[in-house]
Amino acid sequence: MKKILALALCLCMVLCVVACGEKAPEEKDYKLGMGIVVSMGSSATNNAQVDATVATVVTDADGKIVLCRIDVAQNKMDVTNGAVDTAKTFETKMELGDRYGMAGKVDNNDDGVMKEWHEQTKAFETYVTGKTVAEVEAIKTQEAKGHQIAVDEALLSAGCSMQITDFIQAVVKACKDEQGMSFKTAQTFTLGVAAKTTAAESTAATAEAEGEVKMYTDFAASVVADGKILASLNDAIQPVIKVTAAGEVAPQEFKGTKRELKEGYNMATYGANLDNNGDGKVLEWYEQSLAFSKHVVGKTGAEVAAMKTVAATQGSVGYMISADDALLTAGCTIQIGGICAVVAQSVTNAR
Repeated sequence: MKKILALALCLCMVLCVVACGEKAPEEKDYKLGMGIVVSMGSSATNNAQVDATVATVVTDADGKIVLCRIDVAQNKMDVTNGAVDTAKTFETKMELGDRYGMAGKVDNNDDGVMKEWHEQTKAFETYVTGKTVAEVEAIKTQEAKGHQIAVDEALLSAGCSMQITDFIQAVVKACKDEQGMSFKTAQTFTLGVAAKTTAAESTAATAEAEGEVKMYTDFAASVVADGKILASLNDAIQPVIKVTAAGEVAPQEFKGTKRELKEGYNMATYGANLDNNGDGKVLEWYEQSLAFSKHVVGKTGAEVAAMKTVAATQGSVGYMISADDALLTAGCTIQIGGICAVVAQSVTNAR
């Protein structure tokens, strides 16, 4: 009996030593960045079009990409006779999935492999993982059937033979994002990106005046662990395409996303006119966006979607601003309905 007890005590001691020797997972430094590339060059008579490629990356302390996610908001509107559809709904290419209809139709390198857009994009995401921004910038392309496709056989063999120039540019912008969010974690995490578009502010052309197609898009990227946000970013674009009663289109110059414009967006300039809660403080849009991003860290997607709003007491009539004093005090008094929705979607999309 004494021998059994002695053996049991020895075993316990061994287990204790092993347990004490096990170290907790070490927290590491990461940074979340987002980049957006916008083109209206595909617009033509009777068709207003905005192509917005969004990339988000998580980079480690060495500047190497840990995760990458890409999507495209390819927004089109039929403007025949100057008409617009303010109730039109839009889906991103990733949301369309197999319905996008690329598979079997576009074989740029004649290898007999013609995958769907979302499959080719995921191959590109995997391809840039582990690379630095310099290595992404150095990715070579070649002309094939009017498209600039990869030169690297590794990417072509993975099934990505479509044009990748906007992908490269968006990923590079994401890696260099000076407004990115740094975070620390020892957890395993996922990354999601989302885009939501509305054309509600568009106006039809008349015989007397041009119309305006305003397909405005909100973007978000979120790092998620155990269902909760570790880091998040949001941005928005407001491209305008003029349209005549004959359906002729004239895209206006696109100067940048709201985050990219910074003080150039001129929200703070208008001061009292945009002091939606009457606290005497009007930050620039990118600063308010950052305040929102910090506020949602630790929340689930459902909690972000359920954030309460109230009608603005001053400033922008009809705006629904946050009902949370903590967020208002942080300086975020802009309308947040669209931001909440797109951030929640980015959490849902995390993979």
